[in-house]
Amino acid sequence: MLTTNVMRILESGGIQFSSLEYEWDEEDLSGVHAAQVLGLDPETVFKTLVARGDKTGLNVFIIPVAEELDLKKCARASGNRSVEMIHVKELKPLTGYERGGCSPIGMKKKFPTFIDETALLADLIAVSGGKRGVQVRLKPSDLIKAADAVPADLTVY
Repeated sequence: MLTTNVMRILESGGIQFSSLEYEWDEEDLSGVHAAQVLGLDPETVFKTLVARGDKTGLNVFIIPVAEELDLKKCARASGNRSVEMIHVKELKPLTGYERGGCSPIGMKKKFPTFIDETALLADLIAVSGGKRGVQVRLKPSDLIKAADAVPADLTVY
């Protein structure tokens, strides 16, 4: 079983989690694909998106994999007038993670982080373990603690 930096951070914080590995597909790096392969409800698997606010700079948004980010809601939640997604080529230099393996835990720098409030409805949620093909599953409250995340309404309904 692979150990990632995300797992080391969770262990050092005394946070209980389980890790799940799956065969990832370069043609489909979506979280929905990960949920399907792992047999998890897509409403309990969350993706990590990075956007740039006009006032606060980079922000991290954690939302269910099948949902779409509402940039206006994200701007309000993060104290910005507007928010736009960063380009995929910026992801690794800014966060240390590549597309399909971006975790809200253990980024190169600490960025303001927001998690969709629907996470609080689940007993356990999964997020990237910091590498493609790896997910960590933990209590939403533990992810909020580990990522220093603020719950907010972030998705299009």
